[in-house]
Amino acid sequence: MDRYTKPAVLLHWLIALLIIAAFGLGLTMVDIPGLTPTKLKYFSWHKWLGVTVLALVCIRLLWRLTHQAPAYPRNMPQWQQSAAHGLHLGLYLLMFAIPVSGYFYSLAAGVPVVYLGVVPLPVLIAPNPELKPLLKATHYWLNMALLAAFALHVLAALKHQFIDRDNIFKRMLP
Repeated sequence: MDRYTKPAVLLHWLIALLIIAAFGLGLTMVDIPGLTPTKLKYFSWHKWLGVTVLALVCIRLLWRLTHQAPAYPRNMPQWQQSAAHGLHLGLYLLMFAIPVSGYFYSLAAGVPVVYLGVVPLPVLIAPNPELKPLLKATHYWLNMALLAAFALHVLAALKHQFIDRDNIFKRMLP
């Protein structure tokens, strides 16, 4: 069985775990009423996770561009191969767009992003009260699209594992 390389597998699962953590933290922090120290801490952690995900996705994309993915099984229909390719492309686009939209949302809100509380990221736009709600909505809806794509990705992996039994899922297991 052809498998993904160990770095690709590590990056896949690490990014997935960090995205799940950032998503859960995002849902938690927005439900905290008012502006509390805990809420501010969660916002910082959420931003740090987003910056980390973006950096790791850049590394993963570079790895993917220089290392060929394993071939699909010969008996996998072409439409499924095309759908898998399209879904993976969509996942990559969302993994870039979500941290970038969150970053610009923070900047439009007048809140700089300081990675790990130490490294200030460049301020690329000035605070903009008109742009802030648009960027907030964009960040939210991109996350909802990622949630849907993630669910589809997991369901497809489970289908391949338990219905097709074609080892697609095992190619990405540690």
